[in-house]
Amino acid sequence: MSSSTQLQPAAAATLAQWHGLMQKNDLRDLPQLLHPQAVFRSPMAYKPYAGAPMVSLILNTVSQVFVDFVYHRELVGADGLSVVLEFSAKVGERELKGIDMVRFDEDGKIVEFEVMIRPMSGLQALGDEMSRRLAPFLAAAKG
Repeated sequence: MSSSTQLQPAAAATLAQWHGLMQKNDLRDLPQLLHPQAVFRSPMAYKPYAGAPMVSLILNTVSQVFVDFVYHRELVGADGLSVVLEFSAKVGERELKGIDMVRFDEDGKIVEFEVMIRPMSGLQALGDEMSRRLAPFLAAAKG
């Protein structure tokens, strides 16, 4: 990771759109940024969640759970197709810090979105709230 490396233009355009959606706290347009086979790697689950509809559902839900969400730093990968975004937020009374690791394809579509969060108390609060909101849908999806 280097601060002097720049994202490839298509990836940079998608990242700018992502930031715009997050600033409005309205992710309705997220599906157009995702590759159909996009994967979400949760800090709570070992197995990734696959497919643009699932990734969109998870990110839309987490954007509703987080309060006072702010990105602080952006580190671009040497390939120009990946970025690490450092953030802070609250879940209830718990403050947390985390990173979003986002990988793009050559067309600028998000192919992988991985999240890591600390401290454990913040991660647990997030996991509890996400489970509460998504349990019915995830149970149906596993079918």
